[in-house]
Amino acid sequence: MNLNFYKKKPALEVNPSESEFQQRKRYKRLRWQTFLAATIGYSFYYVSRTGLNVVKKPILESGILDTKQLGYIGSALLFTYAIGKFVNSFLADHSNIRRFMATGLIVSACANLIVGILGLMNSNIGSTTNLFLMSFILLWGINGWSQSMGAGPSIVSLSRWFPKKERGTYYGFFSASHNFGEFLSFIFVGLIVSLVGWQWGFVSAALAGAVGVIVIVFFMHDSPESKALPSLEKLSNEREEKKTEVSKTQIEVLKNPYVWVLAFSSAFMYISRYAINGWGVLFLQEHKGFSLEMATRIISINALLGIIGTIVSGWFSDKLFKGSRNVPALIFGVLNTVSLSLFLLSGDSLWINVLSMVLFGIAIGVLICFLGGLMAIDIVPRNASGAALGIVGIASYIGAGIQDVISGYLIDKHKTYSGMLNGVEQYDYNFTTVGMFWIGASIVSFVLAVLVWNAKQKVKEQ
Repeated sequence: MNLNFYKKKPALEVNPSESEFQQRKRYKRLRWQTFLAATIGYSFYYVSRTGLNVVKKPILESGILDTKQLGYIGSALLFTYAIGKFVNSFLADHSNIRRFMATGLIVSACANLIVGILGLMNSNIGSTTNLFLMSFILLWGINGWSQSMGAGPSIVSLSRWFPKKERGTYYGFFSASHNFGEFLSFIFVGLIVSLVGWQWGFVSAALAGAVGVIVIVFFMHDSPESKALPSLEKLSNEREEKKTEVSKTQIEVLKNPYVWVLAFSSAFMYISRYAINGWGVLFLQEHKGFSLEMATRIISINALLGIIGTIVSGWFSDKLFKGSRNVPALIFGVLNTVSLSLFLLSGDSLWINVLSMVLFGIAIGVLICFLGGLMAIDIVPRNASGAALGIVGIASYIGAGIQDVISGYLIDKHKTYSGMLNGVEQYDYNFTTVGMFWIGASIVSFVLAVLVWNAKQKVKEQ
């Protein structure tokens, strides 16, 4: 395919017969369409990414794979996603965001569909575990790379269409797409898996991805200038930034130590986030005796409450803290550790586990918004938003990938044989050691966040 297909659309000449009122009216309509397309589209990206988290117990019971192998598969997505998010977020600053984002979700949906088909073939005709494992790892790695084509274009769309004074609020609303996608995955994919088997969970995730592609293609727009509108600065009466070549600005972002500290803080936060989203259902089934249906419902609560956390985070930091994210980042970083400890160390009472997921969801929702991108974007020029997100992204998902490998290893190391079921060896899994690893990561995260307390002021002084 011609790479020019993905280049940023050139500016069109502004229609001189269109009044300023008409321009602003059209601008508001198009930016709302773009915002909703990015938010809804990225939600379906998450459904296409998190289906594996729902089906681990059925796969383990089938004897096809063990926890170490599931850790390898999960980390394949996270590692390729980490590298891809760095590369593709840089490319997003230069790209036609609608085409770029739609392409990624098409590939992701195809990868899910093929995994589901291979799973059905394995059940019907049988195949070697190694062949299925290698195919799964390869496809999930491809899925990880294609998934990395979603966040960059989404964030760049906010930078191209929304002024800085509103960016935090809309970034918070957009960040709810992570949680909404996870919620859909746990509920929708979980329901499908419980009814017709784990293979169909991947097929249903592929169908969700197809819906997301349609939304992106029909409702996302590249930039105001590409729609024959004036620049964002003129439309919003915002002071125009000094025009610097995008590549040079991106290099300066790479040299910014504050961006890297925020990236490592996010990485440790992602360890705790993906620990619960990736292994929480299995933990509730193995350690606390919940059924698959109840376990998925409990874990889905954190995704649902995360929507509230992300939506509120940008708004209250803009309005109550005048754009400062430091105090709320620290508060919710501590809450993340408290809720994680409650979940891992409490008993099997339903209400305690629900409460822990309520608190965890709110905390992670806020932290995804702040540590996962907004705090870094705040301290860099608009035309390098993708670069800042790329740095935070590669660190975050390398952390999440390392978590999957370490968690799978620790869980497998502390398993005990419990008998045979339908000719397949069954095991009980102990989560004590891996739980300490998850809690420790959450503590390191908010400690690192404190180190960038005055980052915004110092950048302004330079």
